[in-house]
Amino acid sequence: VYSWLMYKMASICKRGATTMKSSLIRINLIFILFVLFIPNFTSAELKTFIKEYTYQASEDDSRNSSRTLALREVKRLLLEELGTYLESITEVQNFRLTKDQITTLTAGIVKTEIVDEKWDGRTYWLKSKIVADSIDVIKTIDALRKDRVKTRELEELRKRSEDLLKENERLRKELTVAKGKKRQKTIATYDENIKYLTANEWFEKGYASHTSGNYNDAIDAYSEVVVLSPKSVPAYYNRGLAYADLGKYKESIKDFSTAIELNPKLAEAYCARGLAYYRLGNNKQAIQDYNKAIELNQKYIPAYYNRGLVYSKLGNDKQAIQDYNRAIELNPKLAEAYCDRGVAYGNLGQHQRAIEDYTQAIRLKPGDAYAHYNRGLAHYSLGQHQRAIEDYNEAIRLKPDFVELYVFRGGTYSFLGQHQRAIEDYTQAIRLKSDFTEAYTLRGATYNELGQYQRAIGDYNEAIRLKPADATAYKGRGVAYVHLSQYKNSRADFDEAIRLKPNDNDTYYNYACSFSLQKDAKQACVWLTWAIERGFKNWKHMEADKDLDNIRNEECFVGIIKDSLQAIEKTESAENADDPYKGIKAIVLKNGNVIEGKILRMDPDIVKIRTKDGKVLSYDFKKEVETFITK
Repeated sequence: VYSWLMYKMASICKRGATTMKSSLIRINLIFILFVLFIPNFTSAELKTFIKEYTYQASEDDSRNSSRTLALREVKRLLLEELGTYLESITEVQNFRLTKDQITTLTAGIVKTEIVDEKWDGRTYWLKSKIVADSIDVIKTIDALRKDRVKTRELEELRKRSEDLLKENERLRKELTVAKGKKRQKTIATYDENIKYLTANEWFEKGYASHTSGNYNDAIDAYSEVVVLSPKSVPAYYNRGLAYADLGKYKESIKDFSTAIELNPKLAEAYCARGLAYYRLGNNKQAIQDYNKAIELNQKYIPAYYNRGLVYSKLGNDKQAIQDYNRAIELNPKLAEAYCDRGVAYGNLGQHQRAIEDYTQAIRLKPGDAYAHYNRGLAHYSLGQHQRAIEDYNEAIRLKPDFVELYVFRGGTYSFLGQHQRAIEDYTQAIRLKSDFTEAYTLRGATYNELGQYQRAIGDYNEAIRLKPADATAYKGRGVAYVHLSQYKNSRADFDEAIRLKPNDNDTYYNYACSFSLQKDAKQACVWLTWAIERGFKNWKHMEADKDLDNIRNEECFVGIIKDSLQAIEKTESAENADDPYKGIKAIVLKNGNVIEGKILRMDPDIVKIRTKDGKVLSYDFKKEVETFITK
């Protein structure tokens, strides 16, 4: 019988972004901020800073204006003290930031808590504190300082607040002497400035909540900004990001669209909206938004990178590679682009190029488990199974809870005939994810290989319980029943497998084996013919399969083999008629490996060959191919 032991593998390049954490199977989008490697710090230290401030109100100040101004001043004092403390830490010193820059960035990270406050009609007294985890603050500073968009946003916010405070101080002096209409106009301007200062305070609260992952609080704060300042582009844009982080993409698109209406040249908003459209499955609109972002800023890396990912998902890997190339040209240290370009090369069968990209991604981000996993897949595709296992081992070391990895490594062990190791890996996958249907199916297949058929049936039972429409599980259980001579049960399972997957040639082949074992040559030949008609071409397996021994000398079996071989020869003859490479029977790689098969393509960049077992492999002509062996 014919057993399928490999889990279907898909490449993954997984990462997070501060503005929108995203993780997809196979591909994954960077939104606005690329969080590169952040140093590990050894111990957390909570620091509390407390400050008081008393604001002396003028006769034109209200309770609200006095509170707003007192809060701005006490927060400034707290941030300055926090900045002084952070400036003394070695890791922050390595960032080469000025104290003002540190203060600006921390304003978007930490929250100011009011401990106590009093208003007596003339003075507003405030006591506030900041509680900061030094490790978290340093990590976030490290990420923010690398993002020009966010840094610029915080710098502009600080400048707006400082300008408003200076303007209000000037207006206060004017009000001491102003009279009549001029006084009324000055008071109106003063009150308007207070409103904007209050809006800035809400924005900082929203920003700090967003940075700490409290997205609902961030949305509430940004909404307060919109009420006070209906044309605040940063408020709409950042609220859109917070909605997106909660998976509320329709709401995020509405906010990004408003930000674009207010500022049609905001490339970041187009890029963000493009990602939201992508999440909703609107790839066409996503690409249009990325195109617009690139039109506005031809050096905007996230737009190229994200557009590449959408093209790759749509199957246009060549176009995706062009976008990844541009992203890498703009930022040669962007590990994510190398990783996903490797995925695109792999999809095109250019596995050696994929390995080179994954290797570069690992150099840039040594702790990236997904790059090791992807490189393992590429090694497996090239038949380099031991190297694949080495990469899987490293990926598991880096991410022990990456449950699929155990299945991938188990499949490779199975291919190498190391079935006990494969079972250990499938068992670990089940420990980590008890409803992992494929792990049960694959462990069942491995038990079949070991002749432990009752255990195989137990695993297939569980797989079918979890996924009643799993044709592979019915097929595998049918194989186990065949080996136990429980042919009635095997027929029932094969029939169900065919009902679920009518053109699966393996099941027809296994049905033929079942009838051969029962010495029913007529039925065996009928099912074998159907299997071949549906694409079964593993002649090497058929030649060695002992389950067919009972019918090898039967006239019908001999006829099937003869007809099949003649059909193959006819097909190959037609293919070879205009085949410029028909004189080549194998290629010799520079590592000494000899790959036999049919050359499908050859040009100065790539050689593509179909091996005898049906695999299509690609090699770099200049870097990997040494010579050829002719017929």
